[in-house]
Amino acid sequence: MLAKRKLEFELYEEQRAQEPVVVSLPKVDRNLRKKCFILIAVFAALAMFTTIRSEAIVSRGYALVQVKAQSANLESENERLKLEIAKLKSPQRIKNMAMSNLGMIVPEEVYFASQSGN
Repeated sequence: MLAKRKLEFELYEEQRAQEPVVVSLPKVDRNLRKKCFILIAVFAALAMFTTIRSEAIVSRGYALVQVKAQSANLESENERLKLEIAKLKSPQRIKNMAMSNLGMIVPEEVYFASQSGN
């Protein structure tokens, strides 16, 4: 039995050596390649669009934070200036400035005149 198998194997080897080996290459599906390339290109374009949109949103967020900080600074400066204006308009300060810088004095008695004879 073993000899028979050996003989069959030798015959198989002889036949195989005599037959030309034909290797068939798989047929390239160009249509499928085009569709895959288009799919990859669309995916890349969508990814780029999403990235650019996200960058724009983040940069606008940073700009908004900066504007809010600037607004808060301007509001505090405005409050400080309003307080300074109130101090400069105070009657006591005006009286002191008139007396010290201009040499004015406060009259002791004030007389009013009226046109009616009463």
